Amino acid sequence: MGLGNKKILLVEDDPSLGFVTKDVLTLRGYDVTLCRDGEDGERSFFSGAYDLCILDIMLPKMDGFSLARSIRKKNSSIPILFVSAMSMEVDKLEGFATGADDYITKPFSLDELLCRIEVFLRRSHSVVQSAETIVFLGKYTFDFSNLTLRNNASEKTLTQKEAEVLKLLYHNRERVLKREEILKHVWGDDDYFMGRSMDVFISKLRKYLKEDPSVQIVNYHGVGFKLES
Repeated sequence: MGLGNKKILLVEDDPSLGFVTKDVLTLRGYDVTLCRDGEDGERSFFSGAYDLCILDIMLPKMDGFSLARSIRKKNSSIPILFVSAMSMEVDKLEGFATGADDYITKPFSLDELLCRIEVFLRRSHSVVQSAETIVFLGKYTFDFSNLTLRNNASEKTLTQKEAEVLKLLYHNRERVLKREEILKHVWGDDDYFMGRSMDVFISKLRKYLKEDPSVQIVNYHGVGFKLES
């Protein structure tokens, strides 16, 4: 069964794939809302409460990238999983840049989709239940349990993967953390594409931390990264 009848927003314009995917997820105990185009998906998201979004990219009326950006404006931490026939690396990287947490390419097995969904929802559950203490990075306060990074002037809500990467860097701040260590811990794989997507997340974290020059994520070329404060 699904994790506590979690609510999933599924936006897929292929009638057959949408029906089969919704049916399988429902049988696993998830509460699934299926939308056929991006605008309908946006309306459903803004009028309901969801635990995870599964978005196709090539959608009528509003593409998946635009929909993800709109979702991120309302909720910066909800897991977003792109499902698409677009397999070019540039498309995948654009997906991560819009705020996606994962990307699965069509055709895919429903077992693989279920595994990825359950990983994200278990992480969400563990974040809520975590007794993780607040830590300090220069002028910043990082609260992993609430996925927030704040200073005196602003507060940023991180995505799960952004928070996991920053947490991993923080807990290993006395050493250079190898690229493959980060990839296997956060993404579960260390292939070339995952490495490129990790670089996108590192760049975003650097942007969030830029207001305090004393806090830096230093790149040790060919080896990995180190959080220095």
